Amino acid sequence: MTEKLSDTARKTTLEPLLEAGWELDDGRDAISKKYEFENFVEAFGFMTKCAIWAEKWNHHPEWSNVYKTVNVTLTTHDVDGLSSLDVKLARKMDGLAE
Repeated sequence: MTEKLSDTARKTTLEPLLEAGWELDDGRDAISKKYEFENFVEAFGFMTKCAIWAEKWNHHPEWSNVYKTVNVTLTTHDVDGLSSLDVKLARKMDGLAE
């Protein structure tokens, strides 16, 4: 079972994500990031690649796409906050966006 990130885990795992452009959400235990691409096809391709991993890991983002912009929010609803699954998916998304 997935557990909410401990204070120690938060410090070590979230700091690099925050440096990479992720932001803590105000009012909830979640992280968010906006990805900008050259065009709609690249943005949709990114979402498709992410969807494959999200399904494989059974951990699905909250996200939206408008033209070349993809807004992503990650949180683990089962624990009502951030878990290692969010960190794992955030890292994967950053890699897929490169």
